[in-house]
This record gives sequence, C-alpha cells and structure tokens, in this order.
Amino acid sequence: MDGVVFDLDGVLVDSEQIWDEVRRRFVAEHGGAWTDEATRAQQGMSTPEWARYLAGLGVDLPPDEIADEVIRRMAERYAEGPPVITGGPEAVRAVAAAYPVAIASSSPQVLIDSFLVATGLEDLVKVALSSEKVAKGKPAPDVYLEATRRLGVDASRCAAVEDTTNGLKAALAAGMTVYAVPNPHFPPDPAVLERTTVLGDIGELPGIMGL
Repeated sequence: MDGVVFDLDGVLVDSEQIWDEVRRRFVAEHGGAWTDEATRAQQGMSTPEWARYLAGLGVDLPPDEIADEVIRRMAERYAEGPPVITGGPEAVRAVAAAYPVAIASSSPQVLIDSFLVATGLEDLVKVALSSEKVAKGKPAPDVYLEATRRLGVDASRCAAVEDTTNGLKAALAAGMTVYAVPNPHFPPDPAVLERTTVLGDIGELPGIMGL
C-alpha cells in the first residue's frame, strides 16, 4: 500500500446530521420543500452540486448564494470547534506514521481546513481536497483520483476510509481498498458494504492495518 485517504464527514467529524439540519432549515426558510430522498441524495455531493439540488427543491436563490449561506451557517456551528469523532485524529496520526495520508471530502475547503487546524493535523495530512475542486462529487471517483494523484501514488495501491453509500461507491470506483466505518445515522447500503472491510469504529483502523 502506498497511501491512505480519509473521508471527513462521518469518519473524522460527526457532522452529517449537522449538514442535514442546516440544509433542512435553510430550505424551509426559503420556501422550498424537503423530500424523503433529499438527505441521502446529497451525501457526497460537491458544494456546487448540492447548492443546485437545494435550488431544485424550490429555494428561490441562485446556487452560489445558497452555497455561501449554508457554508456560513456550518462555519458558525464549527466556531467552537468541529464535532470531532472520538479516536479519529489518533487514527490519522497512527496511519500517517506509516503512510502518506490525504483527506478527500465533500465538505468545502474552509471546513476541512478548520478541522485540520483544530486537531493539529495540518502538517501530517499531505493533501486535503474538497470535491468542490473536481468535476463531480461522490459517488463519482473524481475526488479520490485527484487526491491520490496529488499524493503522487496510484489509487489502486491506496486505501480509503468511508462511512456512507455514496462515499464507499466513490472509493470503490477509484479502484481503492476500502475500509467502511458505517454511519450510524445514515447506514450504508449492505450490498456496497459487502465489497469493503467493515470496522466497528475508526479507532479499529490502525490495528486492522497492522500498525
């Protein structure tokens, strides 16, 4: 193995529910209508993609304004520190002692950077990439392929750590070895999980990798 790429939301920060709450409230405030499939549909989408999706739910604002306001509200929720998952930063440090490490996330860059600074991981994580910087968000493999390219390694010789169906699909499509930490709030598709190594929590990762 030549590298390890971590997802952020649901793997290292417990933020999937916060994203859901903020988007739901924003849509309601701006005359839109949330749908049953909206939550899962947006998991893994890049910022431009989910902003267009919210506009499609009836929010009468341009997508760029939607993105700016939702991200501003998320940054406010992060102001006292991101909701770090217990054992997450420690797992990254343990893995980074053996392999080059990256983050490939659907979060905007400002929230990824906030997490890295808050946890003191900014010098250990060699690449921190938001899917807003690539053509398509998850479940497309773009963000994983670009993250491994920036690490200077081949995706097929790297591992990914993911929690949701769309994220797992993205890493698998990139040809990576995939470790799943199933999100308890939004459990992934069992058929997709079968193609991964399933962990009970992120703290198990170093041990299962033999570190």
